[in-house]
Amino acid sequence: MNPITMRRQGGVALLEVMIAVILLGIGLLGAIGLQARSYSALADAGQRAEATIQADKLVAMINNDVANIGGYALAANATPGAALAPWVAETRALIPGAAAVVTVAQQGTRWRVDITITWRRKQGTDSNSHQVTAYVI
Repeated sequence: MNPITMRRQGGVALLEVMIAVILLGIGLLGAIGLQARSYSALADAGQRAEATIQADKLVAMINNDVANIGGYALAANATPGAALAPWVAETRALIPGAAAVVTVAQQGTRWRVDITITWRRKQGTDSNSHQVTAYVI
């Protein structure tokens, strides 16, 4: 082979390795970003599941105490009554920074109960909200 041709080919393998390393690095950064987003989505889903469970618990409590259904109403930023205080404390323990609003309205022979639980997962982000409507007879 001609020595001049060999000198021209001398750095091609190194260049190929450098390009492969750059592509691998970009792929790894993408995988790390995807992992971080999936962790964030998992945390949101966990808090939404807790809100669903807590709303279901409150509906069950109200069903067992229909005679005192008016005591379960809770306005935004209000102090909960004696019947609702343990539920509010448990909800705030399970969902940090949670706030609840419970409206109770009679509709004919039944009661409509709207439960809204809001929380903010991270400072500076939009608040999440979960609302459940139940009818109690």
